[in-house]
Amino acid sequence: MAKKLFLKTLGCAMNVRDSEHMIAELNRIERYDLTQDESEADLIIINTCSVREKPVNKLFSEIGQFVKQKKKSAKIGVCGCTASHLGDEIFKRAPEVSFVLGARNVSKITQAVSTDKFLDININYDESKYAFGEFRQNPYKAYINISIGCDKKCAFCIVPHTRGDEISIPHEIILSEAEKAAKEGAKEIFLLGQNVNNYGRRVGGGKRGEMNFSQLLTLISKIDEVKRIRFTSPHPLHMDDEFLETFSSNPKICKSMHMPLQSGSTQILKSMRRGYTKEWFLERAQKLRQMSPDTAISTDIIVGFPGESEEDFEDTMNVMEEVGFEQIFSFKYSARPLTSAAQMTNIVDAKTASSRLKKLQERHAVLLDKMTPRYKERVFEVYFEELRENGMIAGRTSQNFTVCVNGSEDLLGKIKNVKITRPQRLILYGQVV
Repeated sequence: MAKKLFLKTLGCAMNVRDSEHMIAELNRIERYDLTQDESEADLIIINTCSVREKPVNKLFSEIGQFVKQKKKSAKIGVCGCTASHLGDEIFKRAPEVSFVLGARNVSKITQAVSTDKFLDININYDESKYAFGEFRQNPYKAYINISIGCDKKCAFCIVPHTRGDEISIPHEIILSEAEKAAKEGAKEIFLLGQNVNNYGRRVGGGKRGEMNFSQLLTLISKIDEVKRIRFTSPHPLHMDDEFLETFSSNPKICKSMHMPLQSGSTQILKSMRRGYTKEWFLERAQKLRQMSPDTAISTDIIVGFPGESEEDFEDTMNVMEEVGFEQIFSFKYSARPLTSAAQMTNIVDAKTASSRLKKLQERHAVLLDKMTPRYKERVFEVYFEELRENGMIAGRTSQNFTVCVNGSEDLLGKIKNVKITRPQRLILYGQVV
């Protein structure tokens, strides 16, 4: 009989793909069926995120709950970025945990499960050429890692300390994976990396790769069964003209660009070690708008970074207004261990940071309310991939807008034209035409 696996995935899309890799690797040895009930699981895995403080603090309370609810024989494993930076401290704080596996060591999951108190958090381990087994939770969309690790060393970010140096995955592996997924029905390929448009800077052994990101995008677009290509996250510093031209001119590349701003103040960007200025970011965003007017731009913003003045914050507000981001992911600064920003002393007090975050989000809501009505009566191509309640089915436009229509599962996996009849801030409602 198959064993039962309860797997909780926190954080980014890369963690989602890492979880799929773990499931595939486990099933190479023995069959595991996924369950949503931890009490019936033979194996419980928490694939963690450490980008912000709250998920880390919550980890140990969740382990405590799992210990109370699990079968006596069930094992608990902690994987991912928090595993990488806490290591054997997890065993000390939660002795019921059976294994700890870092974000750079996913291929060792079967060894971890079969070895009591297994610990591997080596961030220098190179999995870039490892041939993982096949498993995808979403048959309509294929996540594919194109690089692992990050070289940027941003002052606020723990990722280089949990995922190691940046290494690009050989393009032959990526293309093979994309071809196989597309032939199995995934019309959309979603490329993942910490800095995807830095692809090819380094492959295994420290050598430079044979191609850059723009060339990789072009190759993938030549796969007939692939109808859409998405990616995250590009870095503003590497948004050169070749990349913007490829993005704008290739019809298979979805017109949704994530440009992580973090701050609109050049001084704060320097403190963050982002490598670009306010002026550089605005020039790249403006060029993108000119070359691809239909593109929706999303961003990440941190408020309350150490040393941020009211003038710095206003710079961020001004950039938000000038670019007109269709979506923002905004957070108060959260000090993370191992980062240089954690040593800074010019802290912005929590009340001020909260006030700024509220002001930013309220202003963006006003901008959205001005943008949203323009989508009424417009026709979008929508790729349907999710059933909703009350006879609704959801999909996404090329711009990554969520669209809901009345429909059945017959629409799943299909791309249809939809006329928007009722645009709302987060969801566009329409009808297939």
